[in-house]
Amino acid sequence: FYLVYLSLERPVLHDVPAQEMAAVPDGDLPTYTLLIPLYREAAVLGRLVEGLVRMDYPPDKLDVMLLLEEDDHETIAAARALALPAHIRPVIVPDSQPKTKPKACNHGLFIAQSELLVIYDAEDRPEPDQLRKAAIAFRSVPDSVVCLQAKLNYYNQRQNLLTRWFTAEYSVWFDLFLPGLTASGAPIPLGGTSNHFRVAPLKELGGWDPFNVTEDCDLGVRLHKHGGRTAMLASTTWEEANGAFWSWFRQRSRWVKGYLQTWLVHMRRPWRLLREMGLADFFSLQMTIGGSLLAFLINPIYWAMTLVWLVTHSAAISALFPPAVYLLGSFCLFGANFVFVYMAVAGCMARGYYDLVKYALLTPVYWLMMSIGAYKAFGQIIVRPHYWEKTEHGIFDLDDAGGEAP
Repeated sequence: FYLVYLSLERPVLHDVPAQEMAAVPDGDLPTYTLLIPLYREAAVLGRLVEGLVRMDYPPDKLDVMLLLEEDDHETIAAARALALPAHIRPVIVPDSQPKTKPKACNHGLFIAQSELLVIYDAEDRPEPDQLRKAAIAFRSVPDSVVCLQAKLNYYNQRQNLLTRWFTAEYSVWFDLFLPGLTASGAPIPLGGTSNHFRVAPLKELGGWDPFNVTEDCDLGVRLHKHGGRTAMLASTTWEEANGAFWSWFRQRSRWVKGYLQTWLVHMRRPWRLLREMGLADFFSLQMTIGGSLLAFLINPIYWAMTLVWLVTHSAAISALFPPAVYLLGSFCLFGANFVFVYMAVAGCMARGYYDLVKYALLTPVYWLMMSIGAYKAFGQIIVRPHYWEKTEHGIFDLDDAGGEAP
């Protein structure tokens, strides 16, 4: 709640007015690499290329790499069947383990020759001026800013109840929470897409951890530990929210597993981490990554204990809650849960999704679903720690919705 307040009190989004963008000649813009990792994405490839062609950036300054896995014959065939512009090229990623998105991105990173780089997913629809805006914004930020993170949101917000909840969650995370983290100077767990980098320091960091299934979060922490900083860009990339429960469930469990991987890796030497980051940033890391993992796990346990006590008035449960603990627990139940629901409402309001506010009031049900996904993630990290659960794209037909993101 403090971070959300901070994001409203100290606006930190880097915006570039249209007049300023128009005043920069194409010849003065830096070269840009776009990494598009694809695996089993033949169905959406044509629409993806159409969106990339519409980007407002000089083609001779672009190197768009379609990163295709060597054993993904269907997507490779679909790419070769397209009449691709000269600045868009298929790049075959050698078949090797682990078969993950960060491994493919590293392959593209270390053959990139540009000054700037961005990652987009197969279903992404970035605002057409996003590259130009990021390139010009990098001129006005300190050299220590290695990454500009664009905001993410969904173009199928109203597909069903699940996408409405997902949209409320993203609206809080990217419009309120991450700007608050930025304003506080804390480590930023990056989004999986639309993070714009200076290429040289990214290569110095070694790129992404190919074994981490939320490589973006890990990279954000490593970047901060090595003195780099992340800023927020006032531009939105529209994505497809998972509207199918099982697909959403697999994606959520992968995200939680990746957060757990990140926390475990960086906490291998906690005292060293504390010295490297300082107390404030160390505390922020524990709250944003470690704390969220803990909350996912204990939330259903405490709800179940409360329900059992209400039904049975069990003395065993009562004994766990002496007056001081009971008062704190009551505050969490009524006050803190209200704050989180309020933030979901505020996120919808900030985005202008006024019709989604009533669904944001039901987010406790969504939290329970996330907790179930978290328990799956904690089990999977023991038996399949680096397994990448593929997210299905193309379930929602954007053409049926008018063909344009909001």
